[in-house]
Amino acid sequence: MAGPARSFRTFADLYGEIERLPEGMTGEILEEGVVRTMSRPGKRHRRSVRACLEALSGADANVRGTGWWIEIEAEIRLLKDRLAVPDLSGWRVERVSELPDQNPLTVLPDWCCEILSPSTARDDKRPKLPLYARAGIAWTWLVDPALRLIEVYQTINGLPTQVATAQEAEQRVLPPFELEISLEGWWLPGPAPAE
Repeated sequence: MAGPARSFRTFADLYGEIERLPEGMTGEILEEGVVRTMSRPGKRHRRSVRACLEALSGADANVRGTGWWIEIEAEIRLLKDRLAVPDLSGWRVERVSELPDQNPLTVLPDWCCEILSPSTARDDKRPKLPLYARAGIAWTWLVDPALRLIEVYQTINGLPTQVATAQEAEQRVLPPFELEISLEGWWLPGPAPAE
């Protein structure tokens, strides 16, 4: 005897579920048929997002920089039926002269940045990092406020490959940007709280 038929939930069904989430919650579709939800990030996470955005302001065409459109928590549709909400994402102006006014965005970013939190680090590393590479996103940064570390990944042959790191208060040029970035002030003082 056959078991009950498994119902198929379309992207539209899943995205509708995300749209109905209460304020302060966001959702992603990182695996087939599964909505993952998360609440708003904590102070350590917010500090790193703000510092990263400020460090990249010279490249951000949204604030009179040049070369990139950098967005905060943009919903991005990937591989037809996936939805990711990177903490930061960027599109090269030379490739995308103006970002479309749509949600979710269907134009693939050139760069994504995930700020790791105790509650999201596992998803940011797996399945998101490999998903970004499979989708063709050329660059991904994983920023770990607890370790005070940035890992830079480049997609090579469809796989995320670590190509650079920076930590503590280092000052470095981190691909794909051509700016010297200081990590001074990215991290809250004192040790990270135990998980």
